Amino acid sequence: MDIDLSAPHSMGTTIIGVTYNGGVVLGADSRTSTGMYVANRASDKITQLTDNVYICRSGSAADSQVISDYVRYFLHQHTIQLGQPATVKVAANLVRLLSYQNKNMLQMGVIVGGWDKYEGGKIYSVPLGGTILKQPFAIGGSGSTYLYGFFDQAWKEGMSKDEAEKLVVKAVSLAIARDGASGGVVRTVTINADGVTKNFYTGDSLPLWHEELEPHNSLLDILLASSSPEPMST
Repeated sequence: MDIDLSAPHSMGTTIIGVTYNGGVVLGADSRTSTGMYVANRASDKITQLTDNVYICRSGSAADSQVISDYVRYFLHQHTIQLGQPATVKVAANLVRLLSYQNKNMLQMGVIVGGWDKYEGGKIYSVPLGGTILKQPFAIGGSGSTYLYGFFDQAWKEGMSKDEAEKLVVKAVSLAIARDGASGGVVRTVTINADGVTKNFYTGDSLPLWHEELEPHNSLLDILLASSSPEPMST
C-alpha cells in the first residue's frame, strides 16, 4: 500500500478556558491523534508559560510546542528586565504576534489564561491566523463544535472556583463523548491569587453521555485476572 507522507492529516483535541470570580480554570483532554492513529493517549496540552500564565494548545503539536517555547523564553527575559512577572495580556499578545507573523506556516489555535495583580483572571483566545480575543470563556479544537450551545446555556457570570472546574470537566467529557479525535483523561489547571492548582480526572471517572457504554477492562486484563501462572516444572 502506497502512503503519501506529504498529505495533510487531521488533528483533533478539546481545549477550554473559563473565568470565574477570582481566577481562571483551563481544561483539556489528553488524546494526540494523527488521522485515525492515536499517537499519545495521555499527553499534557496545558503548558506553563510563566508562574501565573498557562497556554492550552490545539492543532499541530509541533507548531504549538515551539511557539510555547519561544514565548516562555521571551517572557523570562521580560520578567528579568521589569523585575516583576509578565501580565496575562503581555503573554497573550506575544503569542498573537508570533502566530500572526508566521500564520502561513502554522496550524495551531491556542487559549492563553492566567492571573495577574492588575487585571485578575483573564482568558485570551488566539485562533488559527493569529488574531486575539479577550473572552469570559473560550473553547477550541475539534471537540469545541459540540460545546457552543452547551456553554451558552451553562456558563454564567461570577461562578465560584468549584463551579468553574465542574463546568470545565463536564464540557470536556461531553466533547470526548461526541468527538472521535478527543479522548483519554481530563486535565485542569486553576490559576488565581493563591497560585496554581492542577487536577487530573481519569476516563472512568467522567460522566457518561447519551448512549456511551460503561468502561470495562480490556480482554487482556480479564484473562490475566482469571488465570494464575502455572508453576515451573523441573
